[in-house]
Amino acid sequence: MKNLFFENIEKNLLVPAYFLAFWLNVQRLLVSETALKFLNVTAKILFAYYGIRFLTNFVTPLVEHGLGKRNTFNQKQTATVIKILLQILIWALTLTILLDNLGIRVSALVTGFGIGGVAIALASQSILGDLFSYFIIFFDRPFELGDYIVVGEFRGTVENIGIKTTRLRSLDGEELVFSNTDLTGSRVRNYKRMNLRRVVFRLNLPYQTPLAKLQEIPRLLETIIREQQQASFDRAHFAELGASTLIFEVVYYVLSNDYNRYMDIQQAINFRIKAEFAQRNIELAYPAQTIFLQKENTHGC
Repeated sequence: MKNLFFENIEKNLLVPAYFLAFWLNVQRLLVSETALKFLNVTAKILFAYYGIRFLTNFVTPLVEHGLGKRNTFNQKQTATVIKILLQILIWALTLTILLDNLGIRVSALVTGFGIGGVAIALASQSILGDLFSYFIIFFDRPFELGDYIVVGEFRGTVENIGIKTTRLRSLDGEELVFSNTDLTGSRVRNYKRMNLRRVVFRLNLPYQTPLAKLQEIPRLLETIIREQQQASFDRAHFAELGASTLIFEVVYYVLSNDYNRYMDIQQAINFRIKAEFAQRNIELAYPAQTIFLQKENTHGC
């Protein structure tokens, strides 16, 4: 950074310095007023031009250096947009100051540009809204490239974050396109940043299951879950007397945000439950309905 700073000074400030020395020496000479006015105008224009170059070349490395530390999405695209906006701002401010120093009334000019800017802003309200939303996403970082997010009823992996739209790839393979304004105004669930996945599942057993076997089941389920890697047991309870079955509720945590890893663990748990229940002659309930018929005595006493 230091080398770039000194190189910038050498490229953009030496010429104004030489011209300043020339201008100071000319002031001591007997020259006409017209020549002095010409030199004054030339000096102001020259200083304004090289001042713009100096500020632009000074700001550009700072932007690139700052974005380089973030290691975020679309780094080149974001840096380009920010640099263009800063250059427009520097040129606008410098030209305004230059025109004012040249004796041109800039108040009417600024008012005209302001009215024109309002008209342009109203005409391109949607585009500007998406642009500002892009910077909100960039600085706030609710999601990044490769994150799996859910927006309303839509879900998918973030493939591209553009200046106007963000594109997701759904599990079915289709491309989902959202405007940046819609994303910043919606509730976004980011599964990539989920450190723990809470899993709840239930087991249904028939009412004919003996009490002694029911009392074994919570400890058995705890043992099965603790055997799994990246799984943390929370609880297992005889939770409810259902309409036709006895219901056990089991809760555990998967110590990973990988959905495939969660399914592997759940599959292993299901296999172990099936094997252990078969070994202990514990049956799982299946959808059924038992009807009890009572025969009425039609004969009188």
